[in-house]
Amino acid sequence: MSRTKGRLYQLLLAAALLAAGAAAAQENKKTDDDKPVDPDTGESTLEEKTLGLLPNPFQKYGVKFAATYIGEVLGNPSGGLKQGSVYEGRLNLAVDLDLQKLAGLDQLTFHANMFQIHGGGLSRGSLQNYLVVSGIEALPSTRLYEAYFEKQWGSEKVSLKVGQLAADSEFFNTKYTDVLTNASMGWPAITSLDLPSGGPSPPLAAMGARLLVNVTEQLSVLGGIFDGDQAGPGPGDPQERNRYGVNDPPLLLGQIQYAWNNTKGDPNPAGQIKFGGWRHFGSFADQRLASNGVSLASPVSSGEPLLLSGDVGGWMVFEQKLYRVPKSDDRGIGIFARISGAPADRNLIDRYADAGIEFIGLDDRRPDDKFGIAAGYAHVSKRAQALDADYRTFVDPTWPMRSFEGLLTAVYQYQIRDGWTLQPNLQYIIHPGGGATSPSSAMPGKALHNATVLGLRTTLKF
Repeated sequence: MSRTKGRLYQLLLAAALLAAGAAAAQENKKTDDDKPVDPDTGESTLEEKTLGLLPNPFQKYGVKFAATYIGEVLGNPSGGLKQGSVYEGRLNLAVDLDLQKLAGLDQLTFHANMFQIHGGGLSRGSLQNYLVVSGIEALPSTRLYEAYFEKQWGSEKVSLKVGQLAADSEFFNTKYTDVLTNASMGWPAITSLDLPSGGPSPPLAAMGARLLVNVTEQLSVLGGIFDGDQAGPGPGDPQERNRYGVNDPPLLLGQIQYAWNNTKGDPNPAGQIKFGGWRHFGSFADQRLASNGVSLASPVSSGEPLLLSGDVGGWMVFEQKLYRVPKSDDRGIGIFARISGAPADRNLIDRYADAGIEFIGLDDRRPDDKFGIAAGYAHVSKRAQALDADYRTFVDPTWPMRSFEGLLTAVYQYQIRDGWTLQPNLQYIIHPGGGATSPSSAMPGKALHNATVLGLRTTLKF
């Protein structure tokens, strides 16, 4: 495995050096996707608006500190496994080092951040659903998240990151979900459920490398290699196995993206399309069959799933600004849509789609307010549905059949002042968990009813 990773790292670096001479300058792009991203807000950790309370006495020397706190209350007055309410919070502490200013190392930076996570989780405790209702839901812990070096060549033409990385801020993403609080509107449920330990995304980043080549101002190519299971193999919850963020076959991610009308001052509405996919080299459990070739529901089952070699999946992302507020690159109305697919035999979710619209700063009196509406769909694979049918045959004729989970959500972000926002949000979950708990869960075969979720989030950037 180490030899395979070494070769892939060499290929990534070689591609960077070859492309550097041909890549076009990127400083005129309307939005800069190459800077470290705050996982809480989607904004750059270097250029965000803050309350101004965190001292940064060494910023002129290339040392920048950032701190963000999210606290939210969520409750489901109806539906799910049971009714409940939670308070949860996450403190994110980050540091960015410009090593050119600090040590004269040209175009080299370092970024690291850690989470302090506390409180409960509504999806985990009450809903048992797939499209987790909060992007900060996680087991309470204090953990390292990202820690990586980034080297650039040219005017941000080529960028190589190496270290502990997250994938959700660059792969399979769209900027028009930043106001939405459901976790799947960031890192979609198909990757969080199908990839081991949820893939490299909050709260578990993974060791790896990521290469970005800006071929032209419009065309970019993105590739990454990651530790395929950032929590390591083993039973139980992956967040328990990797409690503090310090750990296998590799996971490869690739994406090609083309943007239009994306230079500063261009009066035409900007848009972008992305095509990407993943390839995992590990072993994956068959969703229906046991290791002895019969259904996992059968009385003669070995009790251990049949292991299948490797996994693949693909996605497409489309985003388009419909209306641009005059003299502004960011304000206006934007839409997005994402679709994805994966093999049914080894994945719980074999088809995924979401779409939505975001209204950004339409009122000149409130230029930083946002409002978003979105819908999501996660289809339970035919192989997993066949297992439910087997349980009806072998265990209980009334065993519930899983089908799909749907999401309808609306969020308003009200900026109280720079660095402080409030976000009331509404979510309606259709068929939580596909309509029932998993046969392998602690409470198998329990029907789950449509759920209404109400929430209020506050975000403070210090």
